[in-house]
Amino acid sequence: MASKQSSEEQTTSAVEAPDLESATPHHGFFVRLYTGTGAFEVIGKRKLWYIVSGVIVAVCLASMLLRGFTFGIDFEGGTKVSMPSVTESGTVTTQQVEDVFSKTLGKSPESVVLVGSGGSATVQIRSETLTNEETEQLRTALFDAFKPRGSDGQPSKLAISDSAVSETWGGQITQKALIALVVFLVLATIYIMVRYERYMSIAAMATLVFDLVVTAGVYSIVGFEVTPATVIGLLTILGFSLYDTVIVFDKVEENTHGFEHTTRRTFAEHANLAVNQTFMRSINTSLISVLPILALMVVAVWLLGVGTLMDLALVQLVGVVVGTYSSIFFATPLLVSLRERTDLVRNHTRRVMNRRKNAAARAAGVDDDGDEPETVGAAATARAEAPARTETSPPPDKPAPGARPVRPSSSRTGRPSGKRNTRRR
Repeated sequence: MASKQSSEEQTTSAVEAPDLESATPHHGFFVRLYTGTGAFEVIGKRKLWYIVSGVIVAVCLASMLLRGFTFGIDFEGGTKVSMPSVTESGTVTTQQVEDVFSKTLGKSPESVVLVGSGGSATVQIRSETLTNEETEQLRTALFDAFKPRGSDGQPSKLAISDSAVSETWGGQITQKALIALVVFLVLATIYIMVRYERYMSIAAMATLVFDLVVTAGVYSIVGFEVTPATVIGLLTILGFSLYDTVIVFDKVEENTHGFEHTTRRTFAEHANLAVNQTFMRSINTSLISVLPILALMVVAVWLLGVGTLMDLALVQLVGVVVGTYSSIFFATPLLVSLRERTDLVRNHTRRVMNRRKNAAARAAGVDDDGDEPETVGAAATARAEAPARTETSPPPDKPAPGARPVRPSSSRTGRPSGKRNTRRR
């Protein structure tokens, strides 16, 4: 009875404490990605992801401190002049426009860029704030030099447009953008604190800060112009990042519910399985978001030449990529690291490891002290002491040849069944 009970415990231990690596199915990359079987080790390599994320943040912070940002005219103020790039004399280059600007006003513009392509491309000149007389002189000089065509296809001075923003207005725009960002972060923090427990809230908010820093750092490194459309797009992608993080955390919460009552997996392994199960959902969500953004960029740059749409699409494209990375490789690993500092998770992990160690020892036939387990040793001793059967020896349940048959006894009296023989007198 004791041997049977010990054997059952050994089987139960083997079921509750499997070898996770050997149990992982060896399928192709896309099969494992689609089925979410837990084959991709994300949480176990979280130190690597911390190093990668730390390097990214360090580079972005260094760029923001050393290079700064390229703010648009709406933030810094100034004058912007635009004209079609296709004129009677052919396609205008940025260098030609810059030469005309310098010759006319005696100073260099801040930037001259070509927006769009083909017949809809425009040349945009940005400079410090110009007076009305200087703006009119510049428009006249550009028209005389290039003869840009209007909407009717004829050379027209009206094809050259200008806009001016004062520094006061730029300061107000900057203040409103910062207020909008702070309000968003406060509301997101309240929602996360109400929706999740403390450690999930900390991990989610740290992920939002990570996305904000990296997206801003990419703009600083590449030199993208920061406009009001950029701020709107930034708030949008922060919401997307929060949504993607909530999806992963919901699955983590589902997998780890009551984890302390079982020793099948550790908390980290439950979280890693949740990440694998949401891989395809995160990728599909990102692809669905990226496709219209790419379409918007194509329309904005190559067809319409609308700079505002370009600014909005750029920040969304960068944010979707950063948000997808952070929700998988930063948010969940950080959550596991925070939870493993608690006594509940630490003690549970120790129990799981001890259970697996004992199960492995039983499976190998060796106890922790190097001796054979009691059940294995007893079975081996019984087999060794049992007399060896030969080919001529009869089975134990059959009578020997020539022996007198024995009638089966009655279940009640123990006497042979059948009628009792009477003695003849």
